[in-house]
Amino acid sequence: MKTASRRTFLKWCAGLVLSGFASWFVFFRRRAPERTGTASTKTQVTGSGFDPSYLKLHRKGVLQKRGEELWNMMENCRLCPRQCGTNRLKGNRGFCQASSQLEISSFHPHFGEEKPLVGKGGSGTVFFANCSLRCVFCINWEISQGGAGEPRSIEELAAMMLRLQKMGCHNINFVTPTHYLPHILLAVDRAAGEGLRLPLVYNTCGWERLEILEKLDGVIDIYLPDFKYADGAMAATYSSDARSYPEVAKAALLEMNRQVGVAKSAADGIMSRGLMIRHLVMPNRVGGTRKVIEWISTHLSKDTYLNLMSQYRPMYKAFKYPEISRAITYDEYHEAVNWAREAGLTNCDFQGYSLRLD
Repeated sequence: MKTASRRTFLKWCAGLVLSGFASWFVFFRRRAPERTGTASTKTQVTGSGFDPSYLKLHRKGVLQKRGEELWNMMENCRLCPRQCGTNRLKGNRGFCQASSQLEISSFHPHFGEEKPLVGKGGSGTVFFANCSLRCVFCINWEISQGGAGEPRSIEELAAMMLRLQKMGCHNINFVTPTHYLPHILLAVDRAAGEGLRLPLVYNTCGWERLEILEKLDGVIDIYLPDFKYADGAMAATYSSDARSYPEVAKAALLEMNRQVGVAKSAADGIMSRGLMIRHLVMPNRVGGTRKVIEWISTHLSKDTYLNLMSQYRPMYKAFKYPEISRAITYDEYHEAVNWAREAGLTNCDFQGYSLRLD
């Protein structure tokens, strides 16, 4: 009786294993067509029919001309508001620590950006080494201030863009681009001639010269600037004496808005044009969040896209400053959300803490 029971049990186990294997085989057989479908979707994203604004400038030769004009500005560098005057063309490094040699940290589809930029294919980010603002709390300080990057050519940058397009990204996202704008425009000109058709995202700290932004008119499709501070004293303390930040950023935001207008997602939720502002809520109201929100609601459209970011945490040198040496609290983010609502802003991206708001 026991022997029969054991045999029955072993047969049952064998049958279970075989049926499980069969199910596993059928499952993966069924999964295979989805891979094909995903590849098809990526191809569709790349060939969506979007006609980026830079194509017209490329065909007229204007894009190359602007790139060359910006290149010449590196001889007495004035690409950023610091206007340090370094001759980068001779290999010298400016305040931003960049010479005329393009340095790139990485490029890849990024799924941590704003949803209208990410979609299913990701945002095609290119992270440039070095930075002109040099904040003490920078989360990417190894790249922005540690110089973590590799020398690349303009041809290689163009190839990166085309590669990201082939991978199915919805856009090309230039992260901290100001000091390498000459290289970027020349690379875009080259890539456009080889089939680049994605929107260009200018992912910046917001501290931009109007003269430089005017060179980007008709080139950039989506502006993604920070609006970090409302108080120049705070900017000076935490961003390497950039006391002019608030006024320079305000003028830059107005110019960006003039060029691309209010950001509106397409039917599929993907953004292809417009101004998308970021503001990082900081401890102890260091960023002047209320004034930032009030300025946006007063000087720009009420439906201007604003990402009210909750992810501040002390990084890099932030621990040397007691007032910013901790993460923000629920109450600090809660009041920021309420200020945005009171100001009548209708296109805000609230994060994290806001899920618990009344």
